[in-house]
Amino acid sequence: MNQSTIIGIIGAGAMGSGIAQVAAQCGHQVIISDARQEALDQSKSALQTTMVKLVEKGKVTLEEATAIRSRITYNTSLAAFKPCGLVIEAIVENLEVKKKVIAEVESIVSDACVIASNTSSLSITAIAAACKKAERVIGIHFFNPAPLMPLVEIIPALQSDMGLMDDAKQLITSWKKTTVIAKDTPGFIVNRVARPFYGEALRIYEEGLADFATIDAAMRDLGFKMGPFELMDLIGNDVNYAVTESVFAAFYFDPRYKPSITQKRNVEAGWFGKKTERGFYNYTEGAAMPTPSNDAQLRSDIGKRILAMLINEAYEALHLNIASAEDLDIAMTKGVNYPKGLIAWGEEIGLANCADRMGSLYLTYQEDRYRCSLGLR
Repeated sequence: MNQSTIIGIIGAGAMGSGIAQVAAQCGHQVIISDARQEALDQSKSALQTTMVKLVEKGKVTLEEATAIRSRITYNTSLAAFKPCGLVIEAIVENLEVKKKVIAEVESIVSDACVIASNTSSLSITAIAAACKKAERVIGIHFFNPAPLMPLVEIIPALQSDMGLMDDAKQLITSWKKTTVIAKDTPGFIVNRVARPFYGEALRIYEEGLADFATIDAAMRDLGFKMGPFELMDLIGNDVNYAVTESVFAAFYFDPRYKPSITQKRNVEAGWFGKKTERGFYNYTEGAAMPTPSNDAQLRSDIGKRILAMLINEAYEALHLNIASAEDLDIAMTKGVNYPKGLIAWGEEIGLANCADRMGSLYLTYQEDRYRCSLGLR
């Protein structure tokens, strides 16, 4: 795969459109296919708006913007993918839907075409099983918004050709992205390791120890750009909760990944966050944001608790060979803007101290949720 490879994108939503923009900016001809003409029209319009802004900011010239737009074509039929050398699906997070669409794509493209999934947490191996040539399938997971977020997770399926991982890594690196390799396990790196950032914050709130604003402030005290409730509202509680449920079920209902009733109720109420103007916070015009507690000890205790859970999860992923220590730290700093890589952070604090924190939590709650990873011991 190189710059002459024609790229197909299944799905004209924000993620698919973003990936298409990245590929087109790097010189590829791109075909976006979506069954909904309205979605294609919106994608085309959004790209036009983006290009105008990039020209105004001096990021690209008018000629470059015109060329980028000209490289992307839009089609309601998957048959348009026939000349593609790589097709990336970026559709709804539903395994059966993905398998059906990818199987259809395989019947259209050449035997040499690579088929990739942008799923954030579903099994690449299960998706690949829908294809007759399962060895051509791989996971290529971008983060939203794709043009701005530097990280891409590369996830080989159990059936993937041995050389496909390197080929995919080389191509995506040529798109000026930072790549990491992850084992095909639920949530891969980022969506697995980051779960305690949300889950433990919700647990602390449900215990009545602190409100949303204080918990968020405690994590900003540690150098995080946003607290967990701010970030869930930005991502969308509907999206974040769906990923949590998916990871929880995929890990056979391991209590470490248990979803929160608090977040579920927000989803049921339609309080998804900023996009609906209500989430954990009220974003309607004139609404005042709550003031966090100034109790320094409380904020310190909250920060240490959530950080201990994050470091424990990172070391568990390392212990189970989900990714290398380097890729784990790259993923968390580049994928979700953590102030430090969690493996390095654990070494800085001291693994014995991290294990002690987990031991204290386990003694307090007597729950398997707080079991200490063997990687810390």
